[in-house]
Amino acid sequence: MKKHFLTLLTATIISSSCISQKSASNTNLSLSDKKATTETKSLYKELNILTQKGFLFGHQDDLAYGVKWKYEDGRSDVKDVAGDYPAVYGWDIAGLENDSPNNIDGVPFAKMKQYIIEADARGGISTISWHFDNPATGKNAWDNTKNSLKTILPGAENHKKFTSWLDKAAVFFLSLKDKNGKNIPILFRPFHELTGGWFWWGKGNCTPEEFKTAWKFTFDYLQKKGVHNLIYVYNTGGFGSEADFLANYPGDNYADILSFDSYQNSNDPNGQKFISEVQNQFKILNEISLKKHKLIALAEAGYEAVPDSKWWTGTLLKAIGDYKISYVLLWRNHGWQEKEQKMHYYAPFSGQVSEKDFVDFYNLDQTIFEKDIQKKLK
Repeated sequence: MKKHFLTLLTATIISSSCISQKSASNTNLSLSDKKATTETKSLYKELNILTQKGFLFGHQDDLAYGVKWKYEDGRSDVKDVAGDYPAVYGWDIAGLENDSPNNIDGVPFAKMKQYIIEADARGGISTISWHFDNPATGKNAWDNTKNSLKTILPGAENHKKFTSWLDKAAVFFLSLKDKNGKNIPILFRPFHELTGGWFWWGKGNCTPEEFKTAWKFTFDYLQKKGVHNLIYVYNTGGFGSEADFLANYPGDNYADILSFDSYQNSNDPNGQKFISEVQNQFKILNEISLKKHKLIALAEAGYEAVPDSKWWTGTLLKAIGDYKISYVLLWRNHGWQEKEQKMHYYAPFSGQVSEKDFVDFYNLDQTIFEKDIQKKLK
């Protein structure tokens, strides 16, 4: 059971006024795609309801592989530890633009499609990012050659190339159908971590106006191609003010969820810096979300190899605090990296040092995993 009576009673008493206040302020929530499918509208409403009950837990590439295993039907490191799947599954479609059969992490697109359909059938939710190659140089997403983004804008030299990439993405999004033939809703997070300078679309590599134009074009073009099953996630890296977060924001009619990414690093072993930074950014983001009637999320997070045995309840939970966020997604469990000669994973697996604490984290009433979704919506 995930409910402990005293904890639940106390939480209900303490948070009832906050919940009603937040619910009231978000009654104006509506999707930016005015032709969104019924299923996509329903998911957005459900995300808003669930935000009042707790936050969804997500994991990148969860069903495809884990530490010391790959492509085992029904397997998940999270499920191995907690007995339940994540509520949110993260995927990346980089590679699609080059007609590669596999994505940037080696996951075959055919398998990714299968996993998204299986997760949806169980009630899970999928989010997709896109580390697309630099269209100006042909190198990867981390090639931050200046003014590359400018080349994809209407009339520029790589505009047709970019639209051909969007055509391929549209085909993929529209191929995601449930057993009734309905398009599966996806949380789409393009041009992510835009406040960092490490990607070709990031800060310092384009002007705010160029970025807004690229975002709006992407949004409009996909809809022209008949894609109406996307919930658009605007995503930054670190930011220090409302103006900083909104510098490249395309407008309320072009985004549905406001989010940022944040990781704990080895130079912050007790997590105090991570907690402080995430709390400060949620404080700013919460104020923006109330004004704009948008959901908020921690779209990527983690502490590589989770060396802290109490990280889940002692650090991550404190970082999120009392903010009403939609979801938090932990990065992928790649396992051993030969080139770097180190382990690379962000969720626990059987025998990992934080395994017990993760089970405690799972058992909290506010953490929502896949089996909890329908219970919480009742």
